[in-house]
Amino acid sequence: MRRNETPEGKSVRLLRVGEQVRHALSDILMRGEVHDETLASHMVSVTEVRMSPDLKHATVFVKPLLGAEEEAVIKALRTNTAYLQSEVARRVNTKYAAKLKFLADESFDEGSHIDALLRKPDIARDLVGREDE
Repeated sequence: MRRNETPEGKSVRLLRVGEQVRHALSDILMRGEVHDETLASHMVSVTEVRMSPDLKHATVFVKPLLGAEEEAVIKALRTNTAYLQSEVARRVNTKYAAKLKFLADESFDEGSHIDALLRKPDIARDLVGREDE
């Protein structure tokens, strides 16, 4: 493992810049700086930002509060990408302005699905039996 990597093998720099981009986007959206009706009427969580190794691309995972109108929110973010990119570039000091790509964060849905599976009676019964071993 190299000195500047986490145990998962990700560069500390990539994680740090990703977190700076996440904070900048969260702040922009929270303050209502994007003049868009869809974004103004929805609370949007920026759950994660993954940076490319060259820091030129950022994949932004978002989730509207309560999952309301997720498609419309993603579309509004994509429509306002140029403004968001310029604002992030102004706030996060990197050599290049990262190109932003917005995706819905499916991790919450996956977690709910796994939780529902584990609560099924036949699976729960099998899990209880293993705890005794």
